[in-house]
Amino acid sequence: ADKEVTASTGTSNKTIRGDKIMWVQGTEPGCASIGLLMQRMDKLILHADGNLGHYRIRGRHKAMVACYPGDGTGYVRHVDNPTGDGRCVTCIYYLNKNWDAKVDGGILRIFPEGKSYVVDVEPMFDRLLLFWSDRRNPHEVQPAYSVRYAITVWYFDAEERAEARTRYRNRAAPGQATSFSS
Repeated sequence: ADKEVTASTGTSNKTIRGDKIMWVQGTEPGCASIGLLMQRMDKLILHADGNLGHYRIRGRHKAMVACYPGDGTGYVRHVDNPTGDGRCVTCIYYLNKNWDAKVDGGILRIFPEGKSYVVDVEPMFDRLLLFWSDRRNPHEVQPAYSVRYAITVWYFDAEERAEARTRYRNRAAPGQATSFSS
């Protein structure tokens, strides 16, 4: 799970992201604190459900624990859910004590759709950030020069997730597995 993700552009490879990641349910040995964090995120999202526009949140993804090694890598501008896979809310929790963005970098820059400004979020310890996962919030992680940790959880809209599962099943070739893990 810690491979660097690359995209082919012509004959050269362009680095998309430089973090190392692990997927965690929160029930694994040694992950009790992550499980507690996820429970608290769940309570917050459930409390807000019904006040999140047309979304009906009925599930979430495993947590993605990410570590940027501090070698100047980041994550290029992207949208978490460009294809309608069901993710509607992105929750990021930062674990970086004594972070100084002027020295350490690693800022999350959000480019709100249709706006002439950007939003810079420093990955400071005990900060929880929530934003829409779709094209309204393209974002990037700027180069991090110190080890940078974050835990990300995506929450699913029930209707969009069901539609995405149906699309996936319809694309699967006969005889292939059609499971779609959440």
